[in-house]
Amino acid sequence: MAITRFLSSTTLLLLLFQYCSIFIPILTIGSVAAQTNISTDQSALLAFKSHIISDPQNNLTANWSTSNYDICNWVGVSCGVRHHRVTALNLSYMGLTGTIPPHLGNLSFLVELEVRNNSLGGTLPPELSHLRTLKLISLRFNDFNGTIPSRFGSLSKLQTFDLYGNQISGSIPNDIFNLSALQVLNLRDNELSEIPNLIGSKDEVETLFLQVNALKGPIPVAVFNMSFLTVLALTQNNLSGSLPDNIYASGIQLLDFNNFSGSIPRTIGNLTQLTQLGFANTTLTGTVPYELDDLQNLLYLSLNFNNLSGPIPSTIFNTSKLIGISLVNQLSGSLPADIGLGIPNIQ
Repeated sequence: MAITRFLSSTTLLLLLFQYCSIFIPILTIGSVAAQTNISTDQSALLAFKSHIISDPQNNLTANWSTSNYDICNWVGVSCGVRHHRVTALNLSYMGLTGTIPPHLGNLSFLVELEVRNNSLGGTLPPELSHLRTLKLISLRFNDFNGTIPSRFGSLSKLQTFDLYGNQISGSIPNDIFNLSALQVLNLRDNELSEIPNLIGSKDEVETLFLQVNALKGPIPVAVFNMSFLTVLALTQNNLSGSLPDNIYASGIQLLDFNNFSGSIPRTIGNLTQLTQLGFANTTLTGTVPYELDDLQNLLYLSLNFNNLSGPIPSTIFNTSKLIGISLVNQLSGSLPADIGLGIPNIQ
């Protein structure tokens, strides 16, 4: 009986030993594979290089190679001192043609990604959403198409998102406005078609460049009351609706849009930091509000080609900083005799 128990125990130990000998190496290999290092960054950059089909300045072709073992010395690459990992990639103005591969999402310490003024195209890889340390994306003046991946809403540290001058279409994902650190959103000169309702829910956003797209429908009213908003540019779209009666975004400096109806609200005088105000080529009606004379920082005022009528409030010409004004409408009354002395640009 004792011999049988001994054999059973021995058999059990042998089975356990065999089990561990099989699975321990697999776990070890798996844990090593989960770790990233400078070699991971090198592989990601070489994958990017392999997706470049034209490098007219020979920057990547001559410099990005395994023979140049320190990738922190590669053209356009910057590394952090502490971890010796790639923290910035700036390949702007290099005339590159090609696409961005998903492998770039393996640059897990990347803070800034800039490839401005190239001829890169294709769609934006969703894998870029893995770059959780990313604060800046600037892909302006390229040929990117497709939509903005909703997974970009997980880039919790992103402060600047710049796609100016591409061919991005579809709607702006709601997820983008869940980014708590987002301050600058520049999507001008694309083919976007819809503004999400959440756009007015992000008080942290300071700059919204959305002009020259195919945006349609009304602008969410809340956007006019965003606490830190300084720039709201919406011209050359297919937006509709009227301006809200209550506008309290007192820090806004540039307000520019068209295709709106209704009248100019008197609360426009609350925008005391405005330097540029453009309501050109809309269908605004009513009169020019006297409250415009509260805008003492105003440099440029454009109300051209509307259906505004009535007298021109002479007090708006008392704005000491005003250097450009366009008022081509059905307005009546006379202008101050000395207007040309203080405002050099009048239409």
